[in-house]
Amino acid sequence: MGLFNRRTAENTAAAVAVLDVDPALAALTGDYVIDAAHSRIGFTVRHAMVTNVRGAFEDHEGTLHLDGADPARSTASIDVRIASVDTGIADRDAHLRSADFFDAEAFPLMTFRSTEAAFLGGDTYRITGDLTIKDVTRPLSVNLEFNGSATDPYGNQRVGFEGSADILRSDWGLTWNAALETGGVVVSDKVKLTFDISAIKQA
Repeated sequence: MGLFNRRTAENTAAAVAVLDVDPALAALTGDYVIDAAHSRIGFTVRHAMVTNVRGAFEDHEGTLHLDGADPARSTASIDVRIASVDTGIADRDAHLRSADFFDAEAFPLMTFRSTEAAFLGGDTYRITGDLTIKDVTRPLSVNLEFNGSATDPYGNQRVGFEGSADILRSDWGLTWNAALETGGVVVSDKVKLTFDISAIKQA
């Protein structure tokens, strides 16, 4: 079920888009805090040209503002603690924290600040913003699917979204690599970021 249904009306100047808010979901408008215990910010990267390595950042926090009447006014802000990276192998995680990659000691946070939001139809939305890794800030767009809303056993109003985006890590200065004897490199430049978000509405 989509958050919004679109219809068209005319005024004296031109045809303009008008949003009909689904009455059953209009109450979702408001401010939300991301529930890190039930959310995941992950990544997938090709290793040695033949397999995928998956990981996640275990320590993150963020806020959402959802506007049911005007999706363009919705916003998102997320802070991710780099030192919390977890791929299941301690030595690899330590390498990712090092200056070869994220340099977590000098740049402890990866941040995302939205600059634009749009309703794409159905249950799909696009959030665009500034992703900062180390000292590099570049735009990132993520298509998100709205998974629905529910009141949990503790009386919290929750919403859920999931989505992904492909980036080139070199665009953010993450360029470390090593050549393979058989050709190619140890770590691909392309990285898939994945987002599974559960957020709780604030009173």
